[in-house]
Amino acid sequence: MPKFFVTNSQVKNEIIAIEGKDVNHIKNVLRKKVGDILNICISDTQTDVTSKIKEICEDKILCEISEYKQNQVESNLKVTIFQGLPKSDKMELVIQKSVELGVYDIYPVEMKRCVMQIKDQNKKIARWQTISEVASKQSGRSIIPKIHNSIKIEEIANLIPEYDAVLLLYEEEQKNKLKAELTEIKHKNCEPKIGIIIGPEGGIDKEEVQKLKQAGAKSITLGKRILRTETVALNVLSNIMYEFEK
Repeated sequence: MPKFFVTNSQVKNEIIAIEGKDVNHIKNVLRKKVGDILNICISDTQTDVTSKIKEICEDKILCEISEYKQNQVESNLKVTIFQGLPKSDKMELVIQKSVELGVYDIYPVEMKRCVMQIKDQNKKIARWQTISEVASKQSGRSIIPKIHNSIKIEEIANLIPEYDAVLLLYEEEQKNKLKAELTEIKHKNCEPKIGIIIGPEGGIDKEEVQKLKQAGAKSITLGKRILRTETVALNVLSNIMYEFEK
């Protein structure tokens, strides 16, 4: 069953008022009726509740909270994807599947070898945020991962100190493997905050790699095969969640 998101301002005396585009989806796509059950997340506090539809109005749906549920969906770690802008609609695939797999947030990154350029950033980010929201609802997440405005390599370098580890996926790396870095992170005995840097189709320029390494990023290899840029995030996220999720 999909999950719907509301804010604290939409909850009063155990009654939730669902508004906006979700109203049409619930009424005309899911065809829910009074008395039907909905799963709702109060996003401000990441509180999951089971609710029963009490009233269906033209512009809102009123639901009565019947049960508060312990959040068992979100991971005990936060993973950020720094994705070099890929061509076409590949970014949409990266966002959708990364959200399903548990990513915390995503930064599109402008790199030297990127072919794509964002012409209307507000419009593009809004579309990507919608994709994140839909994927989050479908997979039962308790947050909607944020899609940030695009940044450059220098800005990633400034963000690196905020993470317990930042892993740079680099096709020319031969020795340092993902498993070794994940083992080292696990030895820190914490709920880690991990950054993953992924290049576009043409890879990451050597000068950019050098800047990121100097800032503290760890260059790693995923093995002997070269993966498509839209495959890398899914591969790494799957491995991280396998290693760390409780």
